Formats: sequence, C-alpha cells, structure tokens
Amino acid sequence: MTEPQGVDMPNDLTTAERTMWTSFEYGMTCDLRDGNPLLNDPFSELEWGPGRSVRADVIALLLLSGPPARPGRVCALKLLGAYVTGKLTLAGGTIAPYVELTGCRFESELTLPESRFTTLRLVGCAMPRLEAARLHTEGDLHLPRCRVEQGVRLTDAQIGTDLLINQIRVRPDRYGRAITADGLSVGQDLQAELIETYGEVSLRGAKVGVSLSLRGSRLRAAEGRRALNAPQLTVERTLYLTRAWVDCAGDQGVTPPFGLSFDAPGHRAGAREQSFECHGGVRLDDGRFGDAVDLHHARFVLSGARREELSLRRIVTPELRFNGERPEQGRVVLNGAKVVTLIDHSTSWPGPGGLAMGGFAYENLVPYSRFPLSRRLEWVAAATPEYQPEPYERLATVLRNSGEDADAREVLLAKQRRRRETLPLAAKLWGYVQDWTVAYGYRPGRAALWMAVLWAAGAAAFSRYAPDAMKPGEHPEWNPSLYALDLLLPVINLGQDGYWRLEGHWQWGAAALVLLGWILATTVAAGASRLLRRS
Repeated sequence: MTEPQGVDMPNDLTTAERTMWTSFEYGMTCDLRDGNPLLNDPFSELEWGPGRSVRADVIALLLLSGPPARPGRVCALKLLGAYVTGKLTLAGGTIAPYVELTGCRFESELTLPESRFTTLRLVGCAMPRLEAARLHTEGDLHLPRCRVEQGVRLTDAQIGTDLLINQIRVRPDRYGRAITADGLSVGQDLQAELIETYGEVSLRGAKVGVSLSLRGSRLRAAEGRRALNAPQLTVERTLYLTRAWVDCAGDQGVTPPFGLSFDAPGHRAGAREQSFECHGGVRLDDGRFGDAVDLHHARFVLSGARREELSLRRIVTPELRFNGERPEQGRVVLNGAKVVTLIDHSTSWPGPGGLAMGGFAYENLVPYSRFPLSRRLEWVAAATPEYQPEPYERLATVLRNSGEDADAREVLLAKQRRRRETLPLAAKLWGYVQDWTVAYGYRPGRAALWMAVLWAAGAAAFSRYAPDAMKPGEHPEWNPSLYALDLLLPVINLGQDGYWRLEGHWQWGAAALVLLGWILATTVAAGASRLLRRS
C-alpha cells in the first residue's frame, strides 16, 4: 500500500530542513540539539554548526503553505535547538498549525504584525527583536525565558487567553522601549514574573481579563523614559507588583505552566525571595483595577533630580496595598485616586515633599502593622508641604466612621494648628489662645479645668478682702466664692456682681477675671459650633 503524500518537499532543503518538514507533517518535535550540552545554550557566545540551521523562508513556507498532515496526525511546528537563519516574516498571514520553538536562536528579527495564530510558544529563545503589532491569537502567546536584544512590540495585539512572558530578558529598541504593548488586549492572565527589562515597559490603554502579575520582576528605565508606563490600564482582578519566591534547588530553566509559587520560605525548602524592583518612574494614571493594586515588598528607586514619580493619579480600585520599601527620592502621587480600603505600613510612605494626595479618597484604613496616630499625622503632613485642609478632613472622617472619635478629634486639632501657621499675626495669637484654653474646642474638658483654677484663685484672693457695699443696706451677704464665679461667668448673674465697690489692685483683678471668663466662653462657643457642624 502506498502511503499518501502531501505537498511535494522542495529539492533544495538541507538535512535539518528535511527533518523539520517531515516532523511538521506528523506533528512531532524536530530535535536539532547537539550532543554536547554546552552547545545547546541559545544565549551563549559559542557558534552552532550548520547542521542545526534552518532557513526562515522554509519555516514561513511550512506555516503559510505547508503540506497537509499525515493520516491520523495534526500538523505542528515543534522545533528544539534550531538556528533560524534569515528574517522570519509572517506579516498578515494566518497560521493554523500549532507553533512551538524551544531553545532556538534567531539570526534576524521575527516579523509577525497583523498575523493570526491559534497558539504561539517561543520558549527560551534568543532573538534580535520581536515585531508583532496587532498580532491575534485564539489561544496563548508564550515567550518565557526568551532574550530579546532590541525590544518587543505587541501594540494593539489581541491574545485570546493567556500572555506568558515569565523570566524574559529584554533590552531596549532605538527609542528606549523594551516592551511596547499599548492597546494590548489579553483575554485572561498576563504573567510577567521575574522578567528583566532595560527600557520602558509601555502598556498604555492595555486591558487584561483577569490578573496582571509582575511578581519578582526587575524593571530599569532607559534615559528619558519611565520604567513602567501604563496609564488607563484596565485589569479586571489584581495588579501584582510584589515579591516572588524563587526555587534555588530546582531547575531554573523551567517555568511552571501556571506561574511561580509564592508560599512562604518556611513552606518551601531551598527558596529565596526576590522583590519587585523598579528603577525609574512608574505611571499608572487613570487605571481601573477590579480587586486590588498590590505593592507588597515592592522597591521603587526614583531619581529626585529627574523628578521621577510613582504616579497613581485617579486610579480606581477596591484595595490598595501600599506596604513596600520607602522610596528614598522622587514622589508618590495619589492625587484624585479612589480606594475603598488602604492597607499600608508606616515605614512605606516617603517623607515630606515626597508624597502628594490631593483629592485622594479612601474609606477604610487597615495598617499592615502598628501605625500610631502620630505617624499617621506625619503621613498627612508629608503630603501637604503647604497647608491643605482636605487630607486632614478625609482622615478624620475615616477614623470617625470606624469608631475612633478621639483620634478623629486629634486629627482635626492638628489641622487647626497647621492652619494657624498660615494666618496673620493677630489671628495667629488668637489661635494660640484658643489652643491653650480649649484646644479649639476639641478638648472641652480643658475649659472646665481653667475655670476651676481661676475660680479657686479668685475665691482665695477675695476671701482676704472685705469690700464696701455700693449702697449700704441694699446688698447681699459678701461671699468671695460666689463673687469670683459671678465675675467669671458672662451673662449669668449670681447676685454678687454690682453690689460691691472694689478699689486699687482689686479692680484690676476683677477685670482680669471678667476678661478671662469671656475668652473662655467665646472659645467654648466656637468649639461647640464646630462640633455641631461636624455632627
């Protein structure tokens, strides 16, 4: 019986290409690796022999116009350890077969713009550049452990399920961008764990159907660029800029199909921690995140001279976990952000001048560890080099809603003290009086204490003095205690004031008690009205 044949195999194919062609028809892996393991590393400087070379044009012929599968088989291009010569161009093509290239080395860039794949996997490959704008895949796009010397472009690409680029290492293109994926759409997860980039990662307007993970990654900006530029990013679940636990004992050349493990090191022997680290500015302005933005153990190295920022302007997320390392320079900007729950650490926030949060709205505060009120007030002060009432009022509202009324009053008192420093001299002096007497009405018990002290002092003084009556026979019995209290309490008449003639320094003492009584009454009234307005 004669075995049916597909499209005729070209006559000018090399031995490696003939093997690849036959493997394609049977859907088998074409293994072109050398017997010497040292010659199988695509990232080494050692040259590969001609017996492993396949021309890019032959690969394109197979994928675009290849032979049909052998009976009972499915066509697939599975190359292992091949050296692809020439420029692989599949622009605008529709590639039906499954494509998986592992441990391969490419002589020239891969050009895949506007092409359509079912699933495309390039695992542990070395290539000059990947040009794949408007690429469309029905399934996954995998680029784990690849090294790309002149950038990856995935602008407006549409990935049907997962985009997996774990442990990729990418150097920048001529514009300073390592990964350009503006307008990218990923149906499910985007896993970019333990990656290393040496230029800008641009995800402007990208959409991720589930979660975006940059756990344990190291991003470094090129000159004049940000390290991560992702305004208007939409992630339906969580953005992870957190640490990863790397298995040092196992095979580092393998990325699990569902990402890396993040258990505590006590649960995994031989594991080491690798934090997310970003050298350069980060822009996540106007982002929308369905579950959370997680910055646990993240490290941001920002330049103050270049005014670099971790910019979270106007982001919207149910939860912001801000508990990474404190940025030593640059700024953290939360202006206009809306967060339901803020989970933070007292040592994660930058100092004065390094934080901006005008219009930052949050409803709940959940400190990751002890966060005393004094440090929380320093947090607000750091965000307001010039006095602004809104951050204080927001913090007081959140504390009051959580039942911390005493702390809320302390915050509002701190607000009044900050405001006092902006007032002219006369108003500032009056502010000091209000502060010393009743703490702007937020400590009403202090007024009662002052009244008690002045009453006792007045009563003790007047007990040593017996004044003459203004009208003999028309006066009550002299009572030093009631007389001192009658002077202190404005408006209220206790039947002592106005009946006695004081002379000399006693007149001055009585006038002082009247004046102090009015001051105390005025400040208490101001504080009471403030409390009523808050209610």
